[in-house]
Amino acid sequence: MTVEIAAFVARGAASPFGALVAAPWDVTQHAEAHVAAAIACLSTDYVVNGDVALHRSATVEAGAVVKGPAIIGPLCFVAAGAYLRGGVFLDEACIVGPNAELKTSFMFKGAKLAHLNFVGDSILGAGVNIEAGAIVANYRNELEDKAIRIAWRGGVLETGVEKFGALLGDGTRVGANAVIAPGAILERTARVGRLALVDQYPH
Repeated sequence: MTVEIAAFVARGAASPFGALVAAPWDVTQHAEAHVAAAIACLSTDYVVNGDVALHRSATVEAGAVVKGPAIIGPLCFVAAGAYLRGGVFLDEACIVGPNAELKTSFMFKGAKLAHLNFVGDSILGAGVNIEAGAIVANYRNELEDKAIRIAWRGGVLETGVEKFGALLGDGTRVGANAVIAPGAILERTARVGRLALVDQYPH
């Protein structure tokens, strides 16, 4: 079984990473290199400071921490107390709210983290909305074998990596204080209720 990012994220093909033909966990595994390479190809609409590229229309509030490589696209908003690290890409009009942490992840147009979130090693499609306190975990701390495995469409995906959060299709909404366990694939317009647990580890 293969998982094609484009089947979940329509804007993926037109992004700086559209030429990547790889499983989502392979893309996140090499996020720093992918984002760094994309920075070199950006237009003059971006101000590049070291390995952080900020679009001239984007806002990063005082008190936010952005560690490169990072691309923060047009009309994006990064709130005070937000923490971005490990290779991150924010497409157009994305929001990373107060005290939210985004690690080694790609957010597409209009994706939002409300506040007090952690999202690690993930790909968030356009319009994904993650409410306050919700977590997309990326590491199976509770297991002796840390390899990420995903029960999906009647089979098991062996990712070969130890860190991967989720691929959230366009329009997915995750309720407050929900937890998405490491290794999840959610179809477009999926809904995760408040306080819910999504765990696709094969049992």
